[in-house]
Amino acid sequence: MLVLNSGSSSVKFQLLEPDSGRSLAEGIVERIGEEASSASLTAGPQALERDDRVADHEAALQMVSSLLDDAGIRLAELDLMAVGHRVVHGGPDLYRPTVVDDALIARLRELSPLAPLHNPPAILGIEVARKAHPDVPHVAVFDTAFFHDLPAAAATYAIDRELAERYDIRRYGFHGTSHQYVSEQAAAFLDVPTASLRQIVLHLGNGASASAIVGGRPVETSMGLTPMEGLVMGTRSGDLDPGIITYLWRAAGMSVEDIESMLNRRSGVRGLGGEVDFRVLHRRIASGDAAAQLAYDVYIHRLRKYIGAYLAVLGGADVITFTAGVGENDATVRRDALSGLGAFGIEVDEHLNESPAAGARRISPDGAPTTVLVIPTDEELAIARACAAVLGDGDGDG
Repeated sequence: MLVLNSGSSSVKFQLLEPDSGRSLAEGIVERIGEEASSASLTAGPQALERDDRVADHEAALQMVSSLLDDAGIRLAELDLMAVGHRVVHGGPDLYRPTVVDDALIARLRELSPLAPLHNPPAILGIEVARKAHPDVPHVAVFDTAFFHDLPAAAATYAIDRELAERYDIRRYGFHGTSHQYVSEQAAAFLDVPTASLRQIVLHLGNGASASAIVGGRPVETSMGLTPMEGLVMGTRSGDLDPGIITYLWRAAGMSVEDIESMLNRRSGVRGLGGEVDFRVLHRRIASGDAAAQLAYDVYIHRLRKYIGAYLAVLGGADVITFTAGVGENDATVRRDALSGLGAFGIEVDEHLNESPAAGARRISPDGAPTTVLVIPTDEELAIARACAAVLGDGDGDG
């Protein structure tokens, strides 16, 4: 199974066996459209890197094929089961893994205004991959699927009901593939059934989201109609007073497109501190950079607010899990996000938290009422298994 995860400025890819989870090759093309792009691939002992500029997503997918060829892996010679595609927004009616056809692509185009940074590159990735591999099925797996059945009180916005129904306005939630995978892995790590757990999952990457999960089913999530709501992110604002939008329109003379671009691309940690890489942000904080410090403080403050809210929703948490790039690798963020919560049974062991160990691990002290975990997400494996399941049972409808 070849899995493509076409994001707003990157394409992650992995060639793997769904049943065993064995990866034949994986890699990423990053900083698409920027002056200094990069690409890398790992296949067993081989590690390949390219620094060629990648102009757009079509060029990125061509780079993926070139890297695989250089590693001696020719997709045309493999018994490829399918190509799986991560699609961010499935709207109200696409929530199961779905075999791609022209009608599905047309529907995804209609949904693009809901995820303007993500759905268009995903569509492009699907189109290019279908041309390259016309003889195998292509399957779309939706980020919103896990949250499709959120309780009505969590999914509903308090706006005019008829307007919301006419335009399908609700909280959809995103990073669902990751939240579902990580919550299941947390239960497996603890060797307890998911049905017995109250979980908070914190997916902290360039995009960031939180979820509250009871018995394996989500009851709250931070992202909403679009992936812009919720936590402070790398370039996205997260929660803000909607009055800011109309104020900027009136007072600053900004168009709707200008405001949307600013909130998606020039906000969040970058908008406040001029940087999205937390490693660089920490170095700037250490050097006394006040803007970097404020960006970090706002990020942590918002994260703690959501953790507190979800503790109230759940009535306490049995396990809190950090995942994704920042969540898995930034011990300082993990420490600061949970500091001072001992009264709620939440503690972080300093030594365990600072350990550079990879893989799933516990970072809370022995006997703590709430177990704190770090679990690497594997959205590509989850997508591959979802694709294999839908092809196996023959049900490809959304």
